[in-house]
Amino acid sequence: MPLHKRARSASRNSPRSSNRNSGSGFHPFGGRVSKHFGDTLSPEDAYLSYYDIRLTREDVDTIKDDWLTDNAIAFWEEYLEREKLSKYPKTKIVLLRPSMSFMLLQTKDPKTLVSALPDFTETTHIFLPVNDCKNVEQAEGGSHWSLLLVSILDNVAFHYDSLSASNIQEAKLLSYKFSQLLNRPLKFMNLQDCPQQENGMDCGVFVCLLMQHLLIKKLLVAHADIKVSMSLAGKEVDARGGRKEMLRIIEARRQEGERRRSHSRSHSPSVNSTKSRSPPRIGEENADA
Repeated sequence: MPLHKRARSASRNSPRSSNRNSGSGFHPFGGRVSKHFGDTLSPEDAYLSYYDIRLTREDVDTIKDDWLTDNAIAFWEEYLEREKLSKYPKTKIVLLRPSMSFMLLQTKDPKTLVSALPDFTETTHIFLPVNDCKNVEQAEGGSHWSLLLVSILDNVAFHYDSLSASNIQEAKLLSYKFSQLLNRPLKFMNLQDCPQQENGMDCGVFVCLLMQHLLIKKLLVAHADIKVSMSLAGKEVDARGGRKEMLRIIEARRQEGERRRSHSRSHSPSVNSTKSRSPPRIGEENADA
């Protein structure tokens, strides 16, 4: 989505208006240092650098009790790739970021985006977060998230919407754009048995948790000669528990980043102490000098 950020209105059917500050789009030492660090951050300040994702304080705040930002969902996809998918090196599954899904929706000819997208030649499945934002000038816009899972093996695009069929038009359009990109027809299926949210703020959390379930419990454990059912009949989603788990993972990575930074400084006394204001970092490309 657009790079410049603004405060987003509350999600569809939200029981309260958004009372957080503007922002975008992932407690060491007994919690005291980390808590102080977090409390002194403004919404747009970085909270954690995790490989290619830079989470802001606001991204983390939305995971606590609000409508998830693009960046919060992108963090979850990065986490699944780095710490779940990496254990299955032979799999060819792509988790497309919200920004790329949005670009596909808004681009008249999706083939013009080929250079910016992964190579799908050997890909079997693609996960795409769907947002109903229609204004390209509106950063962090829209009011609802849903999930599209494209099975190239089956030529089917499965749509999971936790608020009935609220995003069905956007999902159908994204499916069509992807069929153009792949040069093959895709059958669109809106899954009627998708678990439903109970408020107006949990759609992004549902996208993250359903993505994890479909990836880990369905695709990664499937035998090559057995057709996998993409149905979610009987599946229950604990959105509150999911938020807590996402925050636990973020805090664990922050602790690890703090440990790495402390170790690096203990071996490099000349490093300027003002670097402590930078966020904890995970990922070789982000390692402190």
